[in-house]
Amino acid sequence: MDIKQRALEAHKNWQGKIEVISRAKINNADDLTVAYTPGVAQPCLEIKDNPELSYVYTRRSNLVAVITDGTAVLGLGNIGALAGMPVMEGKCALFKEFADVDAFPIGVSSMDVDEIVRTIELISCSFGGINLEDISAPRCFEIEKRLKEKLDIPVFHDDQHGTAIVVGAALMNACKVAGKKLDEIEVVINGAGSAGIAICKFLLSLGVKNVTMVDIGGILTEEETYENKAHEEIAKVTNRNHKKGNLADAVKNADVFIGVSKPKLLTPEMIKSMNDKPIVFAMANPTPEIMPDEAKVAGAFIVGTGRSDFPNQINNVVAFPGIFKGALSVRATDINEQMKIAASKAIAGCVSDDKLNAEFILPNAFDRSVANAVADAVAKAAVESGCIKK
Repeated sequence: MDIKQRALEAHKNWQGKIEVISRAKINNADDLTVAYTPGVAQPCLEIKDNPELSYVYTRRSNLVAVITDGTAVLGLGNIGALAGMPVMEGKCALFKEFADVDAFPIGVSSMDVDEIVRTIELISCSFGGINLEDISAPRCFEIEKRLKEKLDIPVFHDDQHGTAIVVGAALMNACKVAGKKLDEIEVVINGAGSAGIAICKFLLSLGVKNVTMVDIGGILTEEETYENKAHEEIAKVTNRNHKKGNLADAVKNADVFIGVSKPKLLTPEMIKSMNDKPIVFAMANPTPEIMPDEAKVAGAFIVGTGRSDFPNQINNVVAFPGIFKGALSVRATDINEQMKIAASKAIAGCVSDDKLNAEFILPNAFDRSVANAVADAVAKAAVESGCIKK
């Protein structure tokens, strides 16, 4: 039985990957009067007078909404919110399994930015944080931006920032192994969608100075004008060497290739044109921009993909559970840049120097200590940056 059939059988048997379990034991009339009427009226009144007590008297302090409109689900594209629910349920299961954070999947059947923002705003009082998922670019940028402005709880688009944080951790450790410095390397990112742009911005905040973005139309350059506002903005802060042309032109003499695009776009010849000890993160799923064995033969020093069947899997599961756990623990109002950098450094630090090598630059996805390390770092950064409710 192949993986597709196995997944169908498993999902049929599960009939949903999560369930609601009562934390309150209701075994007799007295239990009922405390958990429900008339006793429940008292916490309601307390919250009415002081909304912050919702974090004390309800599950809000450990509850995240995982929300999608279904427009960019995995590699499936715009399949709709309903069809995206198995992925959202899976994300919720990962929150619980890796960080003991409760999460609830929500599909919003709209592609209208105003409707989506308003819907999330209206239900936000039920949650301690909002995880946006699988929303297409450039709408995802506007949705997240507006929600951050409106809400006083963390709003985090994992496809953007979770990916960027893990790539940042991988790059820090890869550079350590390769003997390269972040502020001296040249990075090429192929794919200027939500993930690619977020990775670019995050690497710049980590101290990388030279990033070149490549999209389907070629290298992004500030000399050109773009219909996509995000492309126009990112072109102004990238491509220091003023390269023009296509991917082959971009990667020549570059140190790092990061792919968040399509299969088989990076050729062995391109890798051979890169700088000494090239680092290749080919993250298109399920088929990367170049297969790891082919990249190695071409001279790649370190190769990472999004797949679990090759070394150096670049997987968001080492990031988002701990990030939200840390943010919720201090009632953070946002997940700001300091918190993201702290998370990335914590993930990188989970691989000790004695174990760090070209085929082990990130902690294993099943290393249960990672979420706690990330949570501690994020919570500390939130407090130090003043990103908490007073």
